[in-house]
Amino acid sequence: MFVYEVKGVRVRYADTDQMGYVYYGNYARYYEIGRVEALRSLDFHYKVMEDEGVMMPVYENHSRYLKPARYDDELSIRVTLQEMPGIRVVFHYEIRNQNNVLLNTGETTLVFQRRDNGKLCLAPEKLLNKLKPYFEI
Repeated sequence: MFVYEVKGVRVRYADTDQMGYVYYGNYARYYEIGRVEALRSLDFHYKVMEDEGVMMPVYENHSRYLKPARYDDELSIRVTLQEMPGIRVVFHYEIRNQNNVLLNTGETTLVFQRRDNGKLCLAPEKLLNKLKPYFEI
């Protein structure tokens, strides 16, 4: 299992609604920050993958809002991969505030898609090689 945590994601005023809570649509952006940084921690970069002809669109997104994040909170985003990617990859998230209070849990499923023809494909070999050590028993 691969686990990575992004710390210090500050809630901006523009991220909040009239009640001072993070607007629910912004959690998808926090998930993206988490997964991009998690992959970057493996020295695997979205831009390079896209330049090599593979895109990673979101197929499903699920969120559970447990407690509100508020303006100026400092969030941590814990990202977990519980299974090796194939044609799909499922990211699991936990978002906590600076007091380690669990605010949100979520899951996104992304697919690997060839840029040239739009057809689904297997995860790039480079990514699988970077993840393999986390799943060996």
